[in-house]
Amino acid sequence: MTHTLMVQGCTSDAGKSTLVAGLCRALVRRGLHLAPFKPQNMALNSAVTPDGGEIGRAQALQAMAAKVPLSVHMNPVLLKPNSDTGAQVILQGQAIGNLNAMDYHAYKPKAAQAVFESFALLAQQYPFILVEGAGSPAEINLRQNDIANMGFAEAIDCPVILIADIDKGGVFAHIIGTLACLSPTEQNRIQGFVINRFRGDLALLKDGLDWLEAQTGKPVLGVLPYLHGLHLDAEDAISTEIIDKKTPLFTVIAPLLPHLSNHTDFDPLIQHPQVNFRWIPYGEAIPPADLVLLPGSKNVLMDLAWLRTQGWESHLQKHLRYGGKLIGICGGLQMLGQTLHDPLQLESDTAQPQPGLGWLPLKTVYQSGKQLRQRQATLHLPGQNQAVPIIGYEIHQGKTQPLENAKFDRALQFDSGEWEGYLSADQQIFATYLHGLFDHPLALQALLNWAGLTESSPFDLNQMREAQLERLADTLEQHLDMPALLNLLKAPVNV
Repeated sequence: MTHTLMVQGCTSDAGKSTLVAGLCRALVRRGLHLAPFKPQNMALNSAVTPDGGEIGRAQALQAMAAKVPLSVHMNPVLLKPNSDTGAQVILQGQAIGNLNAMDYHAYKPKAAQAVFESFALLAQQYPFILVEGAGSPAEINLRQNDIANMGFAEAIDCPVILIADIDKGGVFAHIIGTLACLSPTEQNRIQGFVINRFRGDLALLKDGLDWLEAQTGKPVLGVLPYLHGLHLDAEDAISTEIIDKKTPLFTVIAPLLPHLSNHTDFDPLIQHPQVNFRWIPYGEAIPPADLVLLPGSKNVLMDLAWLRTQGWESHLQKHLRYGGKLIGICGGLQMLGQTLHDPLQLESDTAQPQPGLGWLPLKTVYQSGKQLRQRQATLHLPGQNQAVPIIGYEIHQGKTQPLENAKFDRALQFDSGEWEGYLSADQQIFATYLHGLFDHPLALQALLNWAGLTESSPFDLNQMREAQLERLADTLEQHLDMPALLNLLKAPVNV
């Protein structure tokens, strides 16, 4: 029999994903065999499962924390926004099409079937499941046919803990207000609260905690401190926290695209001690840099138009003229080509071919089928003494081909024998569909060497991620009422 505990939040970014990841690691260290689950997720950061499906990046991190294989059933519904009112719908790992908000509302009963089917399949494999809600259960306009929060919890009859972020202020109002928006049965389902990101003397908070418990009749299960320097794969939001680096030698910039996707590709650069990485948002002057990155996008044509309005095209021309290096990944690769053609209007409102930036002799045609696969390759860059192994993944809706008689070098050879990874004739531009390019220490070092950081130090993101998960689990063990949580999960308290 599977036992389930659900984490819901008073707001988006309250800390649900981080709490579930930390609990996954803390409980697996205690010997429990468990899986993460998020019924419905809205995010542009995703990961590819071994069987070629797509799930939210946060659930991939949680599976790593629980030390279990990724499965599409850990996140059966993934919504990837491609406009302010529409999104691509991913059902059990595969895209079923684009729907606007009203159409998706009508589609929810079908999505619910996938959610409960996936949950049942996980329940056959794991004795314990930690479920993450989405947004807030207090979103009144989304309560009908809800599958993301209380609708799911009520359907499977599981206990819920509510997490709230104190760092932004108003934490008691968030909790009391959320409870006020719930039905009596939903209020009873909440078994306690976790307050997240607290800074200061806990003694000064005690009166507030006592008041909250008296008002609600529910316990505060823990107050988690603000963990400075905690960096884990983000569900969607981009961290603006400044990382203190003593000797950043190398400047890397990337445009903060309106439909930026899989920005976790650049986490190794953000964390690298010798790299000064900056996202350049709307309206900000574009600074000089050693390396410019063009990231992935969920709406490449719209984001390409945005780049042009922001002056990036002329900036990149100058950057390349003075010997700078440029890397495009996925949507960035497509932008660097000669033409982009969306005949089915999957991502745009025009069926006519549109001009790309024109720095690589490539053409891209968008197709209804989506490429989703994990891949192994070796990296072959100019000046390398030996090939560097890489394991990454592809997520793209579009097929890119070289123009006739095109001249360029290839820098990636897949284990299937085929070559990819386009290098411009002057070897200043490198473009690939492969995500996870910087995750591997030798590949990261080779790419930074190629870009001009000749004395780069090795940096291992996977080692750092493991250390951060252990740090997070240690923090939860210290600051949460773990016996109470184990009781809610019907797990042995003495594990």
